[in-house]
Amino acid sequence: MGERLPTPLSPEQAHRLLQDDPQSLLVDIRSTMEFLFVGHPTGAVHVPWIDEPDWTVNPQFLTEIRKRLLGGAVCTPDDTCASVVLICRSGKRSLEAGKALLEAGLPNVFHVDEGFEGELDDQHHRSTIGGWRYHGLPWEQC
Repeated sequence: MGERLPTPLSPEQAHRLLQDDPQSLLVDIRSTMEFLFVGHPTGAVHVPWIDEPDWTVNPQFLTEIRKRLLGGAVCTPDDTCASVVLICRSGKRSLEAGKALLEAGLPNVFHVDEGFEGELDDQHHRSTIGGWRYHGLPWEQC
């Protein structure tokens, strides 16, 4: 059996899922600097996958996600488990983080395939051809 991947969602699909299922959890996994200064989806919790100063994978990532799900209970295939929707800058880190959550046994893992800012355009700018902000979904910044 092949590697399990988180279910990709467009920004609009992710927003709809979050609206339709109030138990679902939107997790912004970008660095602290990105989360604070670039902005983030309204209502997102912040659990960095890779963060400064070392830029290594956060060893507490799974623990932090579980703490936010059902008061820290471990989800099993027999239990209902809230959906986890991951978002990063352009969808690459959220794919990797989602794989780790699936490997750890969380059953309902999604990722925003365009991320918060989308890919670079021809002028090397983000938020011009895709992403949460590009689609006019609710966001805020410090």
